[in-house]
Amino acid sequence: MTLIPSIFRFLSMLVVVSCLTLPAFAIELDQVKQDFPEASSLEAAESELPVQAVMKGDEVLGYVFETVDIAPIPAYSGKPVNLLVGIDPTGQLTLAKVLDHSEPIMLVGIPEEKLQNFAAAHTNFSVSDNPKIGTNLDAISGATVTVIVVNDTIMRAARQVAASLGIIEDPSAQPAATVKPDVFEESDWQTLTGDGTIRRLHLTHGQVDEAFVGTAAEDYLRGQPEPADKTFINLYYTYLNAPMAGRNLLGDARFESLMESLEPGEHAVALMANGDYSFKGSGYVRGGIFDRIELSQDGRTITFHDLDHQRVGSFALSDMPRMTEKDIFIIREQASFDPGRPWQLDLLVRRASGPLDTEFTRFSADYSIPDAYVDRPEPVVERPIWVQVWYDKAFQIGVLGAGLLVLTAVMLFQDVLVRYPRILEPLRIGFLVYTLFFIGWYALAQLSVVNILTFTHSLMTDFSWTSFLIDPMMFILWSFVAVSLLLWGRGVYCGWLCPFGALQDLVNKAARKLGVKQIEVPFGLHERLWAIKYIILLALFALSLNSLGTAEQYAEVEPFKTAITLRFQRDWPFVLYALGLVLVSVFNHKFYCRYVCPLGAGLAIPSRLRLFDWLKRHRGSCGTPCQICAQACEVGAIHPDGRINANECHYCLDCQVLYWDDQRCPPMVKRRKRYEKAARVSGNAAQPFDPAASGAGNTALQRIPIHNEE
Repeated sequence: MTLIPSIFRFLSMLVVVSCLTLPAFAIELDQVKQDFPEASSLEAAESELPVQAVMKGDEVLGYVFETVDIAPIPAYSGKPVNLLVGIDPTGQLTLAKVLDHSEPIMLVGIPEEKLQNFAAAHTNFSVSDNPKIGTNLDAISGATVTVIVVNDTIMRAARQVAASLGIIEDPSAQPAATVKPDVFEESDWQTLTGDGTIRRLHLTHGQVDEAFVGTAAEDYLRGQPEPADKTFINLYYTYLNAPMAGRNLLGDARFESLMESLEPGEHAVALMANGDYSFKGSGYVRGGIFDRIELSQDGRTITFHDLDHQRVGSFALSDMPRMTEKDIFIIREQASFDPGRPWQLDLLVRRASGPLDTEFTRFSADYSIPDAYVDRPEPVVERPIWVQVWYDKAFQIGVLGAGLLVLTAVMLFQDVLVRYPRILEPLRIGFLVYTLFFIGWYALAQLSVVNILTFTHSLMTDFSWTSFLIDPMMFILWSFVAVSLLLWGRGVYCGWLCPFGALQDLVNKAARKLGVKQIEVPFGLHERLWAIKYIILLALFALSLNSLGTAEQYAEVEPFKTAITLRFQRDWPFVLYALGLVLVSVFNHKFYCRYVCPLGAGLAIPSRLRLFDWLKRHRGSCGTPCQICAQACEVGAIHPDGRINANECHYCLDCQVLYWDDQRCPPMVKRRKRYEKAARVSGNAAQPFDPAASGAGNTALQRIPIHNEE
């Protein structure tokens, strides 16, 4: 067995050269004919995404694409499920077909037809819908994670394609803020400019001259320079849709008229200025564009044409300073302007740099609307699919967490519990029932050697936590197992948390209660049979180096999928195999776990790194010649010499119950008798014998040590 880690390291190196990738598919017309019967050709669609338009002559019937090119979401296997999806020009899903996947539960066990039918059911929905599994879509028992990923893959990819084609708005876009129409109070010019409602850009001639230093326009035909401190332009600007600005500046009637003239999605800004420079310019002509002012927001530039401009004779504020220019500019809907986000007003200043050439510079002024004037929607954050799955399975996570806390308490306080077998025995039976029915048949959280193979491959290729977080029950269980391996070894999972192990254990306990005679294997043969599961594990690992899918098929040596995940609802050969192993457990306690289980072998190897030996033994007494614990160990993990093989122990704690039993354990029987004899001599015969305290309460008994075996 010492060669196993070395073999694993050697074989792991080979994984690098056998990375698995999804095959590339080219969409052909025959693949979409059934769903687009009038299609005559496929052409590249006008989209930045790899989408093909389904054509009938010059008419577009719809669009088709592969999801792996749009939304490659890792599924349970760590690889995305690739689907062929089609939508019509209105955004209705018309085609959803699985092209390729690596899901272990679907490779052997669940008919492929079920997954195809689940995908095809999405054609009842539009890209704007949000179909839910269990509500709008029927789940596939035993493949919960897979169908969650398929559903999210289809809908997310379809929305992205529809947005790129202009069928729907970009689903990842941040919704625009909305102006609060009831936020208003009469204010004066000083208040509005002081609280940020109206902003100012003030430039002097000196500032402008400095901006052209180093350019060809610095000294060209300057003429008589203006004083540096003289005002070049004193420009005020504001957002008029907010009543605090618009109603105070324009008055009620003109503000209402302006708002009524705006189409949905349009906005108005006011510019007011005095000084030597005009923000409109004398070169502006009807039908042209205002080339001295621009607005910009989030990298988008907004320019104004003559139809976007309205002159204002006067504003309603009496204390407003005199302005030589007063104008309103309309921001049209296509600019996608968001009043709740910061924007900039850009003033462009041109100067001649030659007879026909000019240089220009840009001065920018920022504007952020006061928070009280708008309602900002919650940011659109597309949560990872695993986050949604964790929310959806909150109940299961809570119940599993409670069970693991109970088990942790049992392990930490085992020295106390084993002294009270009347409490420990029903507690253990109850936990096995919980493991079988809740963890196994309800939550479908049966761990498998396939998980080990998948994890190993992910480490060698493209590791991603998402692949493991997508199934919260499995992730929590594996996390607990990883910790328990270091503290107690493999036995905590195999003896307490494995649903198929719990099934065998409960069946065997019932058989013993009914008096069924047990068949025990001689220890010499029993010890050699242990090697079978390690050989199976190595064989599966070697197969996985060539093809993980092939290894997953041969991993059917585990009956877990049949007995637990699919609840025996499967083809009869698989059911007979699983039932046969359960039947064997009637006569031999956990036969499969002891000799065949590759998962147990996979857990046993790292458990050699455990940090503590919690199980107590009587040094010099256990196994020489006492064999009570060895005979009572139902999985045969105790050697004839009294050693406990932690690689095979299932941590049932029966040996620890015997360790403290002063009626059956010879060392404890001797202690009890010595204690009783000493008590009679001292006249305290009425006091009961306490095994836990006897060593400290009687000097004669202190010579019999109790400690862990080295």
